Amino acid sequence: MADEQNLDPQTPEAEANDAALGEDLAARVQTLEEQLATAQDQSLRMAADLQNVRRRAEQDVEKAHKFALEKFANDLLPVVDSLERGLELSSADDEAIKAVREGMELTLKLLLDTLKRHQLEAIDPHGAPFNPEHHQAMALQESTHVEPNSVLKVFQKGYMLNGRLLRPAMVVVSKAPAETPPSIDEQA
Repeated sequence: MADEQNLDPQTPEAEANDAALGEDLAARVQTLEEQLATAQDQSLRMAADLQNVRRRAEQDVEKAHKFALEKFANDLLPVVDSLERGLELSSADDEAIKAVREGMELTLKLLLDTLKRHQLEAIDPHGAPFNPEHHQAMALQESTHVEPNSVLKVFQKGYMLNGRLLRPAMVVVSKAPAETPPSIDEQA
């Protein structure tokens, strides 16, 4: 009988040890799988964060290139305004200032061409409908000649740089004439 007991190596104690070892291994495998899933999730999140940082950096660089001239253009706009006012106030018929006027016209044209080459566009809305995104209303004026809410006069042109508003146009906007109340005929 001793031989029979030696042939069967699985005793209840050994089976209990094997079952406990199996449960330990299963628990360890479960723990490792959870850690792997956590690590994979963190890896995916870090990759997504890195991609977002790259995209934001590319957008920042693109905006920096696109709008690098914004401050410089803002400083040049008063020069354009002054040249335009000088031309408005000078008479084209006056022979004494004809050469000066031609020089101002050529200087203004050269300056405007240069600004346009760098995507700086003037907003001159005379006669157009009022757009609060691009125009700044300085006054309202009654008018029967144009539709209400139209630009009657432009005090100062506005400018856009690469589609972004640099300076709004300062304008006078039309409004419908006020209806006069009917007068009472006291003699009737």
